[in-house]
Amino acid sequence: MLAAASVPHAFAAETASPSWERLRKGGFVFLMRHAATVSAGVDPKGFRLGECRTQLNLSDDGRAQARRAGQLIADRKVPIGHVYTSPWCRCHETGILAFGKAEDWEPLGTFFYEPTREEDFTKRVKARIGNYSSRDVGGNVVMITHNTNIAALTRLTVVPGEIVVLRPDGCCGFKVVERLDL
Repeated sequence: MLAAASVPHAFAAETASPSWERLRKGGFVFLMRHAATVSAGVDPKGFRLGECRTQLNLSDDGRAQARRAGQLIADRKVPIGHVYTSPWCRCHETGILAFGKAEDWEPLGTFFYEPTREEDFTKRVKARIGNYSSRDVGGNVVMITHNTNIAALTRLTVVPGEIVVLRPDGCCGFKVVERLDL
């Protein structure tokens, strides 16, 4: 059972009003779903990871959504260290537009097309989150991925552009502390 499956009792209250002061102190992982795409659904048949034109990509609204999210976080002076993304173009572009940087990391890639990868990807992401320390990168870490990955880690379903804020336990797990629908 994942350590993240339990949601704090005060979760609903935290959702309505983000704890910006707490987030400014760093030490959190922002697990973000990529911004809105040109259509709801899946990648076109025959898509290729290295070729954005063959994939489901961000819409103009999604690009604006990513910029707004990044700007709001910057305006609130919430420090962002690393930004890891799924190698899918919609995730990478969300990172660039929101935070000005993005480092592809395979375990954040969707396993929707290859369900046998879910356990391995989830285990690797959970380990990285659980061992994260704000001393390592100065601030917070952002991981931009897909709804399937977020659901596997947290048991939550999120909308495009939504962020689930996690507090790593410094060992091997984490706790969901709030959601940001920016």
